[in-house]
Amino acid sequence: MSHVRSDKPFTLAGRTYQSRLLVGTGKYKDLEETRAAIEASGAEIVTVAVRRTNIGQNPGEPNLLDVISPDKYTILPNTAGCYDAAEAVRTCRLARELLDGHKLVKLEVLADQKTLFPNVIETLKAAEVLVKDGFDVMVYTSDDPIIARELAAMGCIAVMPLAGLIGTGLGICNPYNLRIILEEASVPVLVDAGVGTASDATIAMELGCEAVLMNSAIAHAQNPILMGEAMKHAIIAGRMAYLAGRMPKKLYASASSPLDGLI
Repeated sequence: MSHVRSDKPFTLAGRTYQSRLLVGTGKYKDLEETRAAIEASGAEIVTVAVRRTNIGQNPGEPNLLDVISPDKYTILPNTAGCYDAAEAVRTCRLARELLDGHKLVKLEVLADQKTLFPNVIETLKAAEVLVKDGFDVMVYTSDDPIIARELAAMGCIAVMPLAGLIGTGLGICNPYNLRIILEEASVPVLVDAGVGTASDATIAMELGCEAVLMNSAIAHAQNPILMGEAMKHAIIAGRMAYLAGRMPKKLYASASSPLDGLI
């Protein structure tokens, strides 16, 4: 077969990762559950909402970095809770100070509380400033192929279109747009937001995404630690299926066994 896909490493900002699952740290019942679920997921990149989580800016309060050690995980500060470009840029600069010059960030500029849909206009503005300021910007965006193309051209190191709205667990609502984004991609494409269960993550990987970022799907599961482990396997299975190349779909049956030599 001429179109056999060969695997290539998952690399962000010059660093290669074994796991293609990125996880958030919010919405767990306590820090111990956060630690255990993230460990079970096998994730190596952990995203942290700087505006909602103490990573050193509130001395004397429990610090997330005590359970999610930067020695063990790549910490990915994000700008969740920011509703305009200036706020998002300020939050990234604060994270860079708190994490000793750390440049890898996840940019999200939200439009409103009800949908948590990205405000694409403000996202583009913030991305431009942050790229110029030397940040390695992974960017949460709508599943609009043109915007995804613009963000990559602007210098973002990864484009992260939503599968569904944040926290809804609806899965991949528009696989067709995602396919266009993936076909055109000049940087890694990660599905971010909307995953609800293992099969959603597998579908994202089967489409050809480099990785998947999730939080609610694990944190809001009845057993987050077990779901963390399920997601680890889902991502691996989806990647392998993508590389293997699925059989074509057919309308009618075809026998699995050859008919030659039947008595």
